[in-house]
Amino acid sequence: MNFVIFDLETTGLSPTYHEIIQIAGVRICGGRLAEEEAFSTYVRPMRAIPPVISDITGIGAEDVADAPDAAEGLAMFSRFAGEATLVAHNGARFDMRFIRAACGRHGLPMREVEFVDSLALARTLWGYGGPHNLDAIAERLGISTEGRCRHDALGDVRILADAFLRMLEVRGGLDGAGELETVNMEFPL
Repeated sequence: MNFVIFDLETTGLSPTYHEIIQIAGVRICGGRLAEEEAFSTYVRPMRAIPPVISDITGIGAEDVADAPDAAEGLAMFSRFAGEATLVAHNGARFDMRFIRAACGRHGLPMREVEFVDSLALARTLWGYGGPHNLDAIAERLGISTEGRCRHDALGDVRILADAFLRMLEVRGGLDGAGELETVNMEFPL
């Protein structure tokens, strides 16, 4: 299967009131991370980035000043993703809701894509007890996050890509990837 692991950084937690400020993705083909196939762009929000978000993400006004707006950023990411199955951590509750809200705000047409929430995959492997955030999963799988940017979308997708591949191995190998539970989600055309 062809996967695109992706992450967003946003100005807050509500897709209704907050906006995307960074989109990043990496591609997994044939069970391997295709390092040369990465995508990252800042996105210029309509309102200022709150200082607390800049503190967490390291993204400030100067980073997004000349960035594409959400409509262009999402269109660029959609072209990068193509027909791949999308993967995000807690993406059904967070990332995909932000994408849907941004598409609605900007009048972007949407299409259905296959989507895997790596949080749901983690829960099938380790149950509902204990934390399943990206840091906990990386630690559980022996993936070092040292020296990697956290709360930077591109840094996080690289960690998630490693974690996703290892979760597939724990699940029974990459041959089982075709049997992953996917859902159809709306995504920019």
